Amino acid sequence: MTDTPAPTSGSPFDDIRALLSAMPGPDEAAVAAVRARDAELTKPAGSLGRLEWLAEWLGAWQAKPKPSVARPLVAVFAGAHGVTARGVSAFPDVVNRQMLENFAAGGAAINQICAAYGIGFKVFDLALDIPTKDFSAEPAMSEKDAVATMAFGMEAIAGGTDLLGIGEMGIGNTTSAAAIYSALYGGEPARWVGRGSGVDDEGLARKVRVIEEALALHGEALSDPLEVLRRLGGREICAMAGAILAARAERVPVVIDGYVASAAAAVLHALDPRALDHCVAGHLSAEGAHREALERMGKTPLLALNMRLGEGSGAAMAIGVIKAACACHTDMATFEQASVSRGEG
Repeated sequence: MTDTPAPTSGSPFDDIRALLSAMPGPDEAAVAAVRARDAELTKPAGSLGRLEWLAEWLGAWQAKPKPSVARPLVAVFAGAHGVTARGVSAFPDVVNRQMLENFAAGGAAINQICAAYGIGFKVFDLALDIPTKDFSAEPAMSEKDAVATMAFGMEAIAGGTDLLGIGEMGIGNTTSAAAIYSALYGGEPARWVGRGSGVDDEGLARKVRVIEEALALHGEALSDPLEVLRRLGGREICAMAGAILAARAERVPVVIDGYVASAAAAVLHALDPRALDHCVAGHLSAEGAHREALERMGKTPLLALNMRLGEGSGAAMAIGVIKAACACHTDMATFEQASVSRGEG
């Protein structure tokens, strides 16, 4: 945590920079308590691998010596993209509204995963009937729109949760995510572009060309990560960034979904490398150069199942693992309780 006030410029983004400057850090006392209990549990030290680390991570960010996952939530943000007019997706924009109806009816994959693991599920409609602008021709959003959408995303935790998974749905948003990675990390756009919902070779070439045009159009403005977000992003990406920030302020650990959700995280990481300390990467997506993006953010995914669906599905699967890690830590017997002899050496 830093006490240095964020510089102000009169920009709507000043409030976001102020939130970043006031981020709380991990609770080291809670971490010490988790480690002390772990040393007493009926297992060889280190035998549960990353599950032990996950218990420490939960304790650090919940500020609880005995962490809990009693009210996990997956929040899915849905947005529409003007860039789809350039033919960058295999599906038409009408699918956005149809998928929201499918979520409401309980018919999507994410509904089944959340039900299987006892995870709450919320969907946020981000003006689906009003697409963002085509970012290859003009900024996708104004600063005011981008900040307002980030603020809307902050409401994801308003109902209370102790573990948040973030996901998205939006035709064309893998193009937006690839553009964000290209702007933040450089290299040829083709390096970051994948097939998304299943475009053919011509569609893939269009995605690359659209991003090349966008990078040339927005130029030096892309040196500011928040300008990258509002010029190349979508409302769902803004909202996920806002949800990550709100969770940090309220000490709620976060599980990031795949390729598009990670683009929201990448913007925050570019602003401050500590901004994602309370986050884990739920899974490694099969889309684009997701592995490289995660490596740049210092994140090792919990799962690698060759998934690329989006809609929070990878985050939800990872929450199942985190719930198990927490249960092992909190409910396993100690050597004394179980009358089990300790090993030697």
